[in-house]
Amino acid sequence: MTTEQEKIRTGGCQCGAVRFRIRGELGRPSICHCRMCQKQFGGFFGPLVTAKGETEWTREEPAYFQSSINIARGFCRHCGTPLTYKHPGGLEIAIGAFDDRSDLAPQIQVNYGSRLPWVEAIFSAPVHDDPDYYSQQEKIISFQHPDHETENWPAHGMKL
Repeated sequence: MTTEQEKIRTGGCQCGAVRFRIRGELGRPSICHCRMCQKQFGGFFGPLVTAKGETEWTREEPAYFQSSINIARGFCRHCGTPLTYKHPGGLEIAIGAFDDRSDLAPQIQVNYGSRLPWVEAIFSAPVHDDPDYYSQQEKIISFQHPDHETENWPAHGMKL
């Protein structure tokens, strides 16, 4: 059985150009409601977890945008996937960028006062459950990198 210190986590961007490996434990998963995180992720909040262990970029490294005096936000320069939040105290990785996200449920909300007023109610909205819609989605040919390490990518022959 592996201890948290020995655990290896992998992940990367949507196109597979940027990949990472983290050896060791992660910090507390969180969501941040600040406006900068909303803009970086193009969403309602930024889901992040602290990379406490050794982080290795196994393909390209992220490009960075200096969003404030102390913060640089990393992303894939090819597909635009938001990947990191770098600050003087360390590095946060976007939860959605991990290959296995099943145990990274956010445990805390940050900048709660900046949250969108309706964000707490979004999961009570009706569920779109049309079987024909989902069968159409299955016919899409995806160029997205799979959620595991690959020796060669992109598999579809696109040049990055």
